[in-house]
Amino acid sequence: MPNARPIPSPSRRGLLAAGGALALGAALAACGDDKGKDTDSGKAAKNGKSGPWSFKDDRGTAVKLDKVPANIVAFTGVGAALYDYGIQVKGVFGPTKTTAGKADVQAGDMDISKVTILGNAWGQFSIEKYASLAPDVLISTLFDDAGTLWYVPDESKKKIAQLAPSVGISVYDRQLTQPLQRMWDLAESLGADMTAAKVTDAKKRFEDAAARLRAAAKAKPDIKVMAGSASDQLFYVSGTNLSVDLEYFKALGVNFVEPPESAKKQGGGWYESLSWENVDKYKADIIMLDDRSSAIQPADITKATWKKLPAVKAGQVIARSPEPILSYDKCVPLLTTLAEALEKAKKVS
Repeated sequence: MPNARPIPSPSRRGLLAAGGALALGAALAACGDDKGKDTDSGKAAKNGKSGPWSFKDDRGTAVKLDKVPANIVAFTGVGAALYDYGIQVKGVFGPTKTTAGKADVQAGDMDISKVTILGNAWGQFSIEKYASLAPDVLISTLFDDAGTLWYVPDESKKKIAQLAPSVGISVYDRQLTQPLQRMWDLAESLGADMTAAKVTDAKKRFEDAAARLRAAAKAKPDIKVMAGSASDQLFYVSGTNLSVDLEYFKALGVNFVEPPESAKKQGGGWYESLSWENVDKYKADIIMLDDRSSAIQPADITKATWKKLPAVKAGQVIARSPEPILSYDKCVPLLTTLAEALEKAKKVS
């Protein structure tokens, strides 16, 4: 899992209502021996592309359908990335709506009122709603090398797999540019116009932002950056070895705090857990803090030890997206925010 583990959700909702269970049973039965084949939704893909469709995902699985998927269900961040390329998904699962009813940061620019939310938190996934969408394909990210679909509950993954084939895009132990290209390839296969000015301009802005960050890092090699995530009891310090964003930033020359492997064991190799009393264990000039709704945000951290950190006192705390929306448009700010912070940073540690 990424550096800050999802906060466990309350127990799963009760059993499906009798009518819903019957509908689900019928849907599962209809799959029969056709698992992996396209379900006929009776609707052509809105992107105008027709004919057979195939895509080989990062598990090495080749999904082949009789036509381009029209009814796409995806992890929220994947849906947001596809939206930036002009592909509208029907349903999403994962952090989509905040407690205030607004779009979660991981929903990007999607109009969340136009998608069916199958689950909004870790462990939530309504199979009944999923079946009602007559899904052609399910798409999610992969945060391990075992092919585990992100936010698909382990206890119901077999039933979910019976309803439609799945595609996994890996964001594990590689640089950001790789999954960005894979999402580009997937969107193109789904009929997105990758020559549209909005798309090509975003890619150019990403390349320019990468050059800016590289230059900023070269100019400030002594500035130490720490990537962290805050919870009520613990502060998590991320290592760079597995995270797509941090691996890429490090390759561009950014100087990161790097917890030893022995300290990251409890975090599965992703992060070291620190008590708030020990939050000053590592010296840092800039702190990148997890912007996901599952983490406490800077303005809400009241711990005295946090407020005493040199980077905090200097106002050198910026947002980090541990689960980047994999479109060039949404990744540009990740680069520019860090580049600007480096350009302005003072050595305080």
